[in-house]
Amino acid sequence: MLLLAAAFIVAVVLLLYMVSPLISPKPLKLPGAHVVVTGGSSGIGKCIAIECYKQGAFITLIARDENKLLQTKKEIEKYSVNDKQVVLCISVDVSKDYEQVENVLKQAQEKLGPVDLLVNCAGTSVTGKFEDIEVNSFERLMAVNYLGSVYPSRAVISTMKERRMGRIVFVSSQAGQLGLFGYTAYSPTKFALRGLAEALQMEVKPYNIYVTVAYPPDTDTPGFAEESKTKPLETKLISETSSVCQAEQVARVIVKDAIQGNFNSFVGSDGYMLSILTSGMSPVTSITEGLQQVVCMGIFRIIGLFYLGSFDSIVRRCMMRREKSENTDKTE
Repeated sequence: MLLLAAAFIVAVVLLLYMVSPLISPKPLKLPGAHVVVTGGSSGIGKCIAIECYKQGAFITLIARDENKLLQTKKEIEKYSVNDKQVVLCISVDVSKDYEQVENVLKQAQEKLGPVDLLVNCAGTSVTGKFEDIEVNSFERLMAVNYLGSVYPSRAVISTMKERRMGRIVFVSSQAGQLGLFGYTAYSPTKFALRGLAEALQMEVKPYNIYVTVAYPPDTDTPGFAEESKTKPLETKLISETSSVCQAEQVARVIVKDAIQGNFNSFVGSDGYMLSILTSGMSPVTSITEGLQQVVCMGIFRIIGLFYLGSFDSIVRRCMMRREKSENTDKTE
């Protein structure tokens, strides 16, 4: 059995070695590149724009709030590395009208050139128990978090194919890898981005276009602060099992992975474990990545089961506490 296992591992290594030239993309150079960031007026999107601008890119920021866009533009321009760089602001809702999104991106490309890197960062969140969330919230989140990434990507993909180059980033979430209490409206929209990314990557890879799915953990942003106000107790207690990251740190990781053409982008040890556990049939971009998934999957599954048991315990304790409180109120 040991010999068979060893032979299998050697065969996998050889196979990955043989196909590695086909799956290792050439890094994208950011100096002079045109980077489009949706949801770029705050949070992770703003930090991604700053990180790209620091490396010499031209930036198109897309968001709904024009005033916030202009404020962010001034902040980003402080980090210029040459006097040729430009920050273009476009106020539009990327989730409502595809033709409008297509038109504004066409205008952006006429001014700053073809899009080299598109970062789909526009998103929103609603937390609560499934039966307490308004039905229209499910529709709104799917529109913003999913279609808000489909429309910009659809608008630039033809030009990227013509040029035989490009990068597209979908900013998902760890809640797009693991369904958690309170995220029944949010998680499915982020899971959907993974399916879109895998299918799209298979289509565009022959054209030297690479897709990245980013799975940031809880991140210190205005959106996260707003979301925390309505989190159920169970969700808050589960969230306490992991630390909150800074948006600048998350942005640096996403930009680095996008440049390299990595399919998965994660932060920290929890992110690494989840990326292995949920790798499934997702693309790999190096021999090392594939081997890590093969070798670590089993042990990480065991660790994951302990996490799941802990989460279930939290939910049960909260339910029992709530029922006890209700019974007490009834007897008084």
